[in-house]
Amino acid sequence: MSLTASLPQDLETLADSLSASADELHQRIMRGIRRQQRLEGGYGKDSPGPLAQGAAHALFDNEVALRQQANSLYADAAGHSLEGMGVTLPELLRLADQARITIRHIERVKELAGISADLLAVAAAIASGRPEHLSAPLESLKKQLAARQTQESA
Repeated sequence: MSLTASLPQDLETLADSLSASADELHQRIMRGIRRQQRLEGGYGKDSPGPLAQGAAHALFDNEVALRQQANSLYADAAGHSLEGMGVTLPELLRLADQARITIRHIERVKELAGISADLLAVAAAIASGRPEHLSAPLESLKKQLAARQTQESA
């Protein structure tokens, strides 16, 4: 992969790797906290020292930063994969957020099934790069969310 990776797969691969590293870092920090293990090499070979609270906080900060970078790369990859699909990433993020909030308040299984199925179909169309499969579930999702919003405001 070059420094100017332009393929969504390249960005996703890098994001996956960063996420996996953050997962491993988190697991290692938690083991160190639970067992009060010593982390070797961080404080010099002669006195590795225990995983102190300050060091744990610094490592947690690194974990969060890795996850933020991975999420940024995932968003970049999604933006690239949306090219030519007739929908923008901000529009999809807004719809996904609206759907998440709506799902939280739905009481009827039929509505929950419809919205979740449309979300899955939209994601599948984007992931597979098949714009011909995107418009129907996207329009259905928009209609369901608009109808739900109209019901709640009435």
